[in-house]
Amino acid sequence: MRILWVKAGKLLPVDTGGKIRSYNILRHLAHNHEITLLSYYGGARDTTYEGEIQRELPGAQTIYTAALDGSFVAQSLAYLGRLSDSAPFAVSKFTHPEVQRVVAWGLKENRFDVAVCDFLSASQNFLEHLATPTVLFQHNVESALWQRMASTESNPVKRLAYQMEARKMSRYEGQALSRFHHIIAVSEHDRQQMLVMDPNCGITVVPTGVDTQKYGVAPPALANPPRIVFTGSMDWEPNIDAVTYFCQNIFPAVLAEFPSAVFQIVGRHPHSRVKELASASVEVTGTVPSVGEYLRAATVVVVPLRIGGGTRLKIFEAMAMGKALVSTSIGAEGLDVTSGRDLILADDAATLAQAITLLLRDSAVRRRYEEAAPKLAGQYDWSKIAERFAQVLQEVSRGTAPSGRSSDLRTAREP
Repeated sequence: MRILWVKAGKLLPVDTGGKIRSYNILRHLAHNHEITLLSYYGGARDTTYEGEIQRELPGAQTIYTAALDGSFVAQSLAYLGRLSDSAPFAVSKFTHPEVQRVVAWGLKENRFDVAVCDFLSASQNFLEHLATPTVLFQHNVESALWQRMASTESNPVKRLAYQMEARKMSRYEGQALSRFHHIIAVSEHDRQQMLVMDPNCGITVVPTGVDTQKYGVAPPALANPPRIVFTGSMDWEPNIDAVTYFCQNIFPAVLAEFPSAVFQIVGRHPHSRVKELASASVEVTGTVPSVGEYLRAATVVVVPLRIGGGTRLKIFEAMAMGKALVSTSIGAEGLDVTSGRDLILADDAATLAQAITLLLRDSAVRRRYEEAAPKLAGQYDWSKIAERFAQVLQEVSRGTAPSGRSSDLRTAREP
């Protein structure tokens, strides 16, 4: 197939959940299909990136939009300037006339068999009426994400902004679902939420994957000292909330039983609120060459998310390495995992702390989870996920994709 893939922002470095998912699917699709990635970005001009992405994905095109960078002041000013827009800021800030022109040109005269709008953020760059079969790749249900952020935010000004964005996003997302020929969701949970917005849209579930070669099984973990690890982009509000919640409400109970325990917050661009958490027992790493090295040394991996959407790649990465995990239900939302078999799920601070201390105290219980985790993760290698993604695109390009269908890898799993 000839596939046009439109992505807001740089795809490299591959350092966020969305980038990891898109990059790995694109990398595998490129083995058998003609991919044209259109990557557009703002901030400072980055000719190094433009060269790198063309080497990684031959045929990739870049558009430099000169949009304001991601600094707090710049984003705040841009948000105020678009306050009266009907579209949510998380969409309008990624809309650009040159991108609209190139996308419109690309979708004319059968230049491509199918197009992919990667994230809702890029959606306003597509025409209202699409001549070429086009798929919206929904990594999250964006309106649910903003609603959760509003419900957990303590700052009244930010909470009001999140509430306004959530209302705009709810209206916009429901309308956007009907514009595209098909939707790809990453979980059945997300699919059901979107069907509430538009019961008539066709949605296929293609689950999250993992690079099982990069994240190979590590030796059994030691607990001297106990290392508890969280990984993720630390400028992302759900992750900021998760580690703050952990340090304030969960970790003290763990330290009471294991005074030498260390909590490692591993991820790029730590927000000032995250940096303030650093102490003798809390390490904030910032950007690291390899997240895998920290996972390898982890005794327990935690995912104490209270806000989320889509699926968490961090869980499958840790499981592929044979790590015992403790997560909230939201943290594991959308993943085909079973608490008590693959990991431990808990949804209040006391129960989360009890689960962590159990795994630190009892090496036999911890070993049982370490052995079970990679068996599940191995069934979701990115090569298998990309095959399913390609099948959906093929069906959409031929006009044979059924409406309102859920389809994932569970039917193909080993017994």
